[in-house]
Amino acid sequence: MLKRRGFLLALTTGVVALGLVGFAIADELIGVITKVDIAEKQLTVLPKDEEKEIKIKVTDKTEIVTKKGTNPIDLDKMEKFLEKVQDKGGKGIQAKITHEKGVASKIQYKFQMKKKAAAAAAG
Repeated sequence: MLKRRGFLLALTTGVVALGLVGFAIADELIGVITKVDIAEKQLTVLPKDEEKEIKIKVTDKTEIVTKKGTNPIDLDKMEKFLEKVQDKGGKGIQAKITHEKGVASKIQYKFQMKKKAAAAAAG
């Protein structure tokens, strides 16, 4: 009985430790997606408060998080959305990208409040 309890405790501790290590490895990048390269399956991102763009790879497992929920990435749709944003004078799509070694696992769009709505909320 005691050996079994010790084994379960060690197993549980090991699983928790692996979970924390996996969590610590993932990085977050907050910035603006400025280009979508469908052929190379990568995004060009300008990190917040930086001047040099970086490239982030995407895979079939990369997820997009929007106000409507989570979906698998669709680079065609993302490229059209980016063009729409840029046509309206924006630099690109504001996003928070969770990645590991430059490969995105999750992309969350960041939506800014309109100036009038922000002023009304401020009081």
